[in-house]
Amino acid sequence: MRQIQFREAVCEAMSEEMRKDESIYLMGEEVAEYNGAYKASKGMLDEFGEKRVIDTPISELGFAGIGVGSTMTGNRPIIEFMTFNFALVGIDQIINNAAKIRQMSGGQFPCPIVFRGPTASAGQLAATHSQAFESWYANCPGLKVIVPSNPYDAKGLLKSAIRDDDPVIFMESEQMYGDKGQVPEEEYLIPIGEAEIKKEGNDVTVVSFGKILKEVFKADEKLKEDNIDIEIIDLRTIRPLDIDTIISSVKKTNRLVILEESWPFGNISTEIAYQVQNKAMDFLDAPLIKINTADTPTQNNIDELVSIPTTHFSVLFKAEPACSITLSAFLTNFFAIITVFYYSSNFHLTRRFGLILT
Repeated sequence: MRQIQFREAVCEAMSEEMRKDESIYLMGEEVAEYNGAYKASKGMLDEFGEKRVIDTPISELGFAGIGVGSTMTGNRPIIEFMTFNFALVGIDQIINNAAKIRQMSGGQFPCPIVFRGPTASAGQLAATHSQAFESWYANCPGLKVIVPSNPYDAKGLLKSAIRDDDPVIFMESEQMYGDKGQVPEEEYLIPIGEAEIKKEGNDVTVVSFGKILKEVFKADEKLKEDNIDIEIIDLRTIRPLDIDTIISSVKKTNRLVILEESWPFGNISTEIAYQVQNKAMDFLDAPLIKINTADTPTQNNIDELVSIPTTHFSVLFKAEPACSITLSAFLTNFFAIITVFYYSSNFHLTRRFGLILT
């Protein structure tokens, strides 16, 4: 099977759908003449022309609103933000119009629009260009939120997003556009709302999504040396959340670690943690662990902080309930975290849960 870059997978998905449906168009900053800020629309202006691949001014609120309004006249726009950090300027149109048109019109106006672009940390970019807002959009009813981790998923999910009759937030990691992966030449779709078990295991369930998932696979290689067999779940879709896949895995492994490149307060990990303890608490042999970025406005791209807050963490590490390590140290020693989690949980924490459950 051929290998293509993440940016090429995105471009192919948009181009294939635009060839089939003339109501689809692409609009955003530098998507036409410059072939996209990350070259994800390379060659599309030449193929589809300036009426369907449209460069815009630096006015996210304006062109987001144009896109939303055009859905009411039968169009299916793809709106590209140069980065989702800039989408904050246009978030009023996303939250107050795109997410609500169908309900406010009594079902008369669906809103088939895709808002896509890069997200989260990027190389040598400062605080206002390195944020992850998946949980913000996932909190809003009416929106679907997708964060693929590889070229294959990106193409299949983007095609499904373009065909969907509801607004979709499609977030691509800024540091993954050059990543290569196997993508078939024949057409395929990936259903929205289905997580995927990337690797089966029996000892610990590890849930993640987006580019940070690559670090889980690195940790897996280290963990094999200690005979710890982790199960890796890629969420792929944030909303609707495939909690059933996570619950089934936790019932098998009895342990859960959630890795998310996001601030720790009120994020996706928090929602997963609540649902797991609500639906599968009896199956947990230890408190789950959520691993996120530091709870601070500014992140240092070279030595970004990762916060590991959990009330039970002191039991595992004999440390303070909330501790922080550097990202570089975390990525190097992620396997050690799970190792301690796996072996230390059996005695003290199982008894602790036993007291709660009885």
